[in-house]
Amino acid sequence: MKALLPLLLAATASAQQYDIVIKGGRVLDPANNIDGLRDVAITGNRIARVAADIPASQAKKVIDAKDRVVTPGLIDLHFHAFGYSGAIFPDDTALPTGTTTVVDAGGAGFRTIDNFRKEIISTAKTRVLVLMNIAGKGMIGSSSEDNVADMLPQETADAIKKNRDVVVGIKVAHFGKPGWDALKRAVEAGRLAEVPVMVDDKIFSNSGRHSREKLLDVMRPGDMHTHMYNDRQVEIVSRFNGKVQEYAKQARVRGVLFDLGHGGGSFLWTVAAAAAKDGFFPDTISTDLHESSIMMQQSDMPNCMSKMMHLGMPFEDAVKRSTMEPARVIKRLPEIGTLGEGRAADVAILAVREGIFAFKDSWGKKALAKRKVENVLTIRNGQVAWDSEGRAYPEWTTAGEYEVIP
Repeated sequence: MKALLPLLLAATASAQQYDIVIKGGRVLDPANNIDGLRDVAITGNRIARVAADIPASQAKKVIDAKDRVVTPGLIDLHFHAFGYSGAIFPDDTALPTGTTTVVDAGGAGFRTIDNFRKEIISTAKTRVLVLMNIAGKGMIGSSSEDNVADMLPQETADAIKKNRDVVVGIKVAHFGKPGWDALKRAVEAGRLAEVPVMVDDKIFSNSGRHSREKLLDVMRPGDMHTHMYNDRQVEIVSRFNGKVQEYAKQARVRGVLFDLGHGGGSFLWTVAAAAAKDGFFPDTISTDLHESSIMMQQSDMPNCMSKMMHLGMPFEDAVKRSTMEPARVIKRLPEIGTLGEGRAADVAILAVREGIFAFKDSWGKKALAKRKVENVLTIRNGQVAWDSEGRAYPEWTTAGEYEVIP
């Protein structure tokens, strides 16, 4: 019998061809048109198989996803992890919320991208990608972000080309001077490097700029306007009739994209509700997460998804605009944003709670909603990174050793 034991153990090990199998959940993978009960198998850091029934005996670890929704890891297209005074380390806030990829929106410029890579990107478990600021020193205040002389398209494009593995676009933000110098230089750098531009622009009465001109004349198809539901930097909803501006609709038709970019000052219920009523939802859902918005608005990815659902967006669309669509916009689909076989093993397991939940906008107004999305388990690069319900753990039993006190 002792001689047979090693053979039995070897046979068992060989049968366990997967490191993890997630069983019994509703798999929602918009990129592969999957929505139904499926199992997901992971080997190493890759999705190995998605099928109706993968035997538990084939896995070293089984995760029970019954009554939960299994999606690709969420992708936050607007996050602050570097440079900006309110930057936060992504592992602490992204992974617990099912967000496996964050895109830093403008923290680093061509002069500081190397520091960003060393200090944050190389140390984080979260996948950190970059929208490089057109300002050479990045998002460190007006001394940099208003310094047109340091907004150098060729140098920015060269730095992007050297950092293609992490840089996915360009950011222009907080430009306080009149005219379009910052945005036009960002667009030129984007043309040279063949990447999109994300715009966060101050449209004030003394700026010499107008949202119509920006969206229809300056921005290109594929460029992104973030903070779409604020009331200061792009006028999506007319103050006169409460409808979405025709130029915003025209911009969408010509391929300009609109990103949520919630943040601490850029999501107003009044604007969002009027736009939603007119059918104008974000192309991509993102948080603009930083040290104050994570504490007060709690505007992480599930929070932002829940708010969109409260305004009428179907849950399935909220998942699509938090996985497949941001991956497509930054040209990282299908490596991320899907559960396709052979792709990165980044997974979120979500619960959709029923009840009464309070959601706050950026300017201190509260709405009560009946549904809330909550992440319960995160797998990043094939490893369990967050598990609030203990679904990846075997159940503890006393086996007669301890008395359980009821």
